[in-house]
Amino acid sequence: MGQHLGLVTVVVRDYDSAIAFYANVLGFEVREDTRLGDGKRWVVIAPPGAQTALLLARAVTAEQESRIGNQTGGRVGMFLYTDDFNSDYQRLRAAGVRFEAPPRCEPYGTVAVFQDLYGNRWDLLQPRNGDNSGSTHNQK
Repeated sequence: MGQHLGLVTVVVRDYDSAIAFYANVLGFEVREDTRLGDGKRWVVIAPPGAQTALLLARAVTAEQESRIGNQTGGRVGMFLYTDDFNSDYQRLRAAGVRFEAPPRCEPYGTVAVFQDLYGNRWDLLQPRNGDNSGSTHNQK
């Protein structure tokens, strides 16, 4: 049986500001934006050509709201793979993305940690030897 990870939920404060960040700043494509009623939407975004996508889910309870920006307890929770680290790093910096530290070379590749518009931590990562599986990456 073939399987793959289809969607990962990111809890957001507002659909439109989240779409603007992920699409206009990170360069993701909006694959679906369907209104479901009562202010809810089914919003799916992803890097161009990616199989796995993000589902943007607007927080509707106080508990969900408390998770915005810290869905992984302060750890890096998303890994944006690239095959041209320098170009993507410069493009994201020019677009106002906040990186926590300069890029560094690790045994698994070149990496720099950045935050999305809510403070969720991401790795911009160019894996060593073109390995996009993440299998050599140690959890931070």
